[in-house]
Amino acid sequence: MNIHWDAEGYTRNFSFVHEYGSGLLDLLDPKEGAVLNLGCGNGALTHRLSQAGYTVHGLDASPELLAVARASYPELTFYQGDATDFQAPTLYDAVFSNAVFHWIEDGKQDNMLRCVNRALKLGGQFVFEFGGQGNNVLIHAALEEAFRARGLVYRMPFYFPSIGQYAPRLERAGFRVVYATLFDRPTPLQGEEGLYDWLRMFIQTPFAGLEAGEQEAILRDAVARLRERLYRDGTWYSDYVRIRCKAVKTEQLAP
Repeated sequence: MNIHWDAEGYTRNFSFVHEYGSGLLDLLDPKEGAVLNLGCGNGALTHRLSQAGYTVHGLDASPELLAVARASYPELTFYQGDATDFQAPTLYDAVFSNAVFHWIEDGKQDNMLRCVNRALKLGGQFVFEFGGQGNNVLIHAALEEAFRARGLVYRMPFYFPSIGQYAPRLERAGFRVVYATLFDRPTPLQGEEGLYDWLRMFIQTPFAGLEAGEQEAILRDAVARLRERLYRDGTWYSDYVRIRCKAVKTEQLAP
């Protein structure tokens, strides 16, 4: 999914994305070796991996986010590339990814997993987290209602699988799943306009082709529909559900 990132706004207002991802580091074992941070974004987690002692490279498709990463962490190496079609510059002991795979459409997930397989040494670790089944179900339902009220169709822009759907994909791609969990993580958003700002940042493709005024009306309608469920004690929340997994490469796929 190609979207234009407001890299400065993302870094300033949505730091929780990489902060929550820090817990993934505990799944990496041993605590050494070369790691590829797939979908590294602004580089914050790449930096944390480096601080933990890993030799780490970052890869991301967004030139805007990579510009921030390179400016913030000039001592680290970042590559621009598509997660579904990349060739790693070396073989890694681990591939690490946070909050990325739900952006990749269903039909390209297997391509991405094959790329990860080819980037890893045999026995290498694949540790990741992304939106799972039920993620932001209230938010997307409200957007669908707001679109429908105007005679429009809301097209879900994300891929949110269950463990039962995703584990077989990993196995077909040459991995053995050693840990998997699906869990709720209601997440506080910053400011009185927290949900509106979140929608502006992360929900872009369904609004393609709509005039600015209509986009604004839909966003405000969705926020109003969600206030009773997602606004509590002066704070907006997003109704996140995450899938977190660790897999080990057991088979080398053919080129």
